[in-house]
Parts: sequence; structure tokens; C-alpha cells
Amino acid sequence: MRLHSTTSGSGDRHVGLIHGLGGSGATWKPLIDRMLATGGYTVTTLDLRGHGESDRAPSYTLDDLAGDVVEALPTGLDSVVGHSLGGAVLVRAVARLQPERAIYLDPGFELSLPTTGFKGRAFWAVPPLSLGVMGLLQARRSAPQRAALDPSIRELMKRAQQQFDAKMAVGIFREVAFHPIAIAAPAVPSTIVLSDESPAVLPGSMAAALEREGWDIRRLAGIHHDMQIEDPDRTFAIIEDVL
Repeated sequence: MRLHSTTSGSGDRHVGLIHGLGGSGATWKPLIDRMLATGGYTVTTLDLRGHGESDRAPSYTLDDLAGDVVEALPTGLDSVVGHSLGGAVLVRAVARLQPERAIYLDPGFELSLPTTGFKGRAFWAVPPLSLGVMGLLQARRSAPQRAALDPSIRELMKRAQQQFDAKMAVGIFREVAFHPIAIAAPAVPSTIVLSDESPAVLPGSMAAALEREGWDIRRLAGIHHDMQIEDPDRTFAIIEDVL
């Protein structure tokens, strides 16, 4: 599927950005503003299928999303950055994209959802209900952080949610929960940046195992999952340091 993309800036370093579930390329604006202000970056954002200005689709597997990204981004970029779902997509596309470095912000590598025993059967018996309750609880926890954002950023996030094809969510959550990534050396030099909320998408035991395989693991203390929106300065500082 042909994805909607936007390229900004004319700097020497070309970086691709892949948003998370329910987001869009536009929601990277706080981070993009920091990158372009340096004059050193060209930035390409994508709207994944079923998100933003990209079309909705009959199928939303992670392999589908990864294939779209491979078609949309040039190979050999200086870096590709994936947040949350974008990280789960990037890890499946990165060997074909071959950026100089991949950067994963709280990537969805393994969800902290029950998959076995009674709890697993109960949770996945009616997944729209289970995931809906989980989403409401998360929204309540994140409300103070959202309220502190600039109104223009809140509006971008609201619009992204309105454009999002919500019927894809159950399948994506199920796929990540039941098929976490394999513990192996990274296909390209790779950095994972973890927030205080990272155990929900990448358990500490997995982070430690990936680090032993050669992944660069970094942590931003005192920050929540949407780190690139909540604290774009600290997030950009890590990207700058990595590149």
C-alpha cells in the first residue's frame, strides 16, 4: 500500500520517523521542530495504513505494515526511528531498509498481557472489552500529561485518533502479545530508549537479554510512553548522541 509521507528540512542527516498505534506522522511535530531547528536534518514521516492520511485496508498484520514502510522509505537512511507500534514495525523492516542506525522508542516488542492459563483465556475471550477497559485505565493515568501539552499538540493527537481505523487494534495487540520478537543480535546497529512505562511494551527481562545480544539500551527516567511528545528535548538529545 502506498503510504502518505511528508519530508521536511534539507540537512545532511536523513531520518525516517514511524509513529505508534493511533498516531500519525503529524504527531511527531515537537521532535521534528527540534531536529529542523539545528539545520542538520532532513526528516521523513509516514502515516501507517489505517492511520492519518493513509488509506484504510482489509488487512493489518505487522508484516503488512512493515512491507508498506519498506516501499515508502529509501534504503540506507542515516536512521529510522520507531515509537511503540512503529518500533514493532521497524524491527520487521529494518533488515530491508538498512539504515545506518535504528532507534526504538518504547518499542512494542512484547506486551505485558496474559496469554496463557485462565487469565489468558479470560482476557482474549472478548478482546474488545478487555482492551477497551485497559485503554480507559491508561487514558485516565495519562490525562495529567496530556493536559500539560500545548493545545496545538493535543489537537494533532485528537485528529490522529479520529483518523485511526480502530478495528485494527485487537489484531495488532494479539499479534504482539502472542508473537514477541526473537532474542537475537540486531540487523543494524540499534538503540532502544525506554521510559518509566516501558515494561508494558518491553519487559525488563527482554531488555536485558537484547542488551546481551548487542542492542544499546538507554533509559529516560521520569518520563512516560509518549516521550517524543512529552519531552522532545531529552528525546532529541539521545538521538543526537546516538547519531
